[in-house]
Amino acid sequence: MLQVGIIGGAGYTAGELIRLLLHHQKAEIKFVYSTSNAGNKVSLIHQDMEGSINLKFTDTINPEVDVLFLCLGHGNSTVFLDNNSFSKTTKIIDLSNDFRLKKDKVFDGKTFVYGLPELHKDKIKATNYIANPGCFATALLLAILPLADKGLLQGEVHINAVTGATGAGTSLSKTTHFTWRDNNFSYYKPFTHQHLAEIHQTINQLQNSFNSKINFMPNRGNFSRGIFATTYTKFNGSLEEAKSIYNDFYQDAAFTFMSDNDVHLKQVVNTNKCLLHLHKHDDKLLITSAIDNLLKGASGQAIQNMNLMFGFEETEGLQLKANFF
Repeated sequence: MLQVGIIGGAGYTAGELIRLLLHHQKAEIKFVYSTSNAGNKVSLIHQDMEGSINLKFTDTINPEVDVLFLCLGHGNSTVFLDNNSFSKTTKIIDLSNDFRLKKDKVFDGKTFVYGLPELHKDKIKATNYIANPGCFATALLLAILPLADKGLLQGEVHINAVTGATGAGTSLSKTTHFTWRDNNFSYYKPFTHQHLAEIHQTINQLQNSFNSKINFMPNRGNFSRGIFATTYTKFNGSLEEAKSIYNDFYQDAAFTFMSDNDVHLKQVVNTNKCLLHLHKHDDKLLITSAIDNLLKGASGQAIQNMNLMFGFEETEGLQLKANFF
């Protein structure tokens, strides 16, 4: 059994990691680290764990764990690793943005691999350090990577995507308060969202000639979880040709699937799936992508990466059913 440590244990991503690991046949949670909750039962914070786990939060670490998940706020993973040491054999999966960009991927002698399994599966299997992709980045990259792989991104890409309230984390703010979010809809960080950097970087790995704008409009939805994104760009081929490109690209993907029907959030929430749908209009290709922001966009993908790193079945612990009704 893998011995697992979780740092930053009180947040949404940590809560989902704990839930997934409790049902993972090859892993065991050794500790959940949270300085603000040390001594409290994990189920006091993650109330969906009542009756499922007796573990308490701790403010001490076990440096000999097999795998460490960092569920810290952006910028805090580097601080934590500066102040804490782990075994040379401990594999690290970071869920922040600290190591996703090329300029940040080497830290204290550790080289982090961008953990998008649909693109970097072989690299993930061979590394000890993973930078888990951002939630929006996952949904948007999976929508356009097949085109980039064929050098078919022509001109600007236009994206409109909406995320649930859990994407903002557990800290309360004006725009996460129930009375503001309920029956409401708004955009934020138009054209400047922080995930654009990792999206451009990853696209250029496949199509280094791409230098057009990605016009990304992120929106806040009045629901708890999920990302629904519509992306369109110029495409001169037929719809059948586009479907062939996408089906070929994802033929070996464990969790990314093409649908001939319109997709919606209820198909993916509580799963590690990404569902994609294509629609052609004149010279534009519309790609719809849908994921659960806390699973395929965060903790589920982190477990998927762990499975690949340790040679387990990629789907271990992730065979989840959507809450369709």
